[in-house]
Amino acid sequence: MRVLALDPGSVRVGVAISDELRMIARPLEFIPAEPFLALVDRVKELIRDQQVELIVVGMPRNMDGTYGEAANKAREFIAALKDVIVVPIRTWDERLTTVSAAKALRSGGTKAANQRGKIDAAAAAVLLQGYLDSLAP
Repeated sequence: MRVLALDPGSVRVGVAISDELRMIARPLEFIPAEPFLALVDRVKELIRDQQVELIVVGMPRNMDGTYGEAANKAREFIAALKDVIVVPIRTWDERLTTVSAAKALRSGGTKAANQRGKIDAAAAAVLLQGYLDSLAP
């Protein structure tokens, strides 16, 4: 079964998916953050179609490890998801995932102007890969 990663933002939510062995993460798509019900419908479709049994949501932390306003928004997002999604949800530290994703896209030849939607999904993949790597023995 697969793990789905969500990297919530105020405009878009980046989405990544693991392979069935839970070893490799890949960017999947981004979903507009609003309207929330449309986002939930799409997440439910992905859960069903991709046979997802766990969702990992990025939890923003400050560089010193503390939680700020962005973490409060992520907690609200998770609470709203838990009201309508039955799959277990875990959080994972997302520090520097967007920076890593942007760097990877640039090194792959994607121009900054073309990164907008791709960067959200790529950041979710970086986040998910960190989680998957933590599971390895």
